[in-house]
Amino acid sequence: MTTKLDAPEELTTRRLLLRKPRLEDAPILFAAYAADPEVVRYVTWKAHESEADTREFLAYCRKEWERGHSYPYAICRKAAPDAPFGMIHARRRSAEVEFGYVLARAEWGKGTMSEALKALAYWVLAQPVVTRVIAFCDVENRASARVMEKAGMVFEKEMLGYQVLPNRALEPRDCRLYVRAAN
Repeated sequence: MTTKLDAPEELTTRRLLLRKPRLEDAPILFAAYAADPEVVRYVTWKAHESEADTREFLAYCRKEWERGHSYPYAICRKAAPDAPFGMIHARRRSAEVEFGYVLARAEWGKGTMSEALKALAYWVLAQPVVTRVIAFCDVENRASARVMEKAGMVFEKEMLGYQVLPNRALEPRDCRLYVRAAN
């Protein structure tokens, strides 16, 4: 049995607020990224076709928090806590925590996701039951690889045929695994 992490409902950085997602975030997140083909090109879930899809995802996120299986956070600016423009997710896998993330195209190239990932990794790695954090990206997704590197993660290995990305192809694609160990 894996011990639940006592995850905070909010984390802050210099510019950002990471907070527990709300069902009322659905219209904003749907418009920001969930249906954008360019944004969802490298994610592990199908592009949302409606706000109802996004609301269903947010209901799932809330249940994951309650069960202590994983901890998805909506990403907002501190000055606009009701206007999320991305998500970052920490999934507990025994002594390891896996991250996944997505960000509205308007926020690309601003260091936003690296800042969010670094903050969440710092908190997770401070937990005594966690020995390392991991994340992966498609071999063609250099922007995501750079996010992980800027957040202090290092390339560990390439995984052949590792993950299906339904918005790209139905066959598993090669991915790059990045890690950061607890000190």
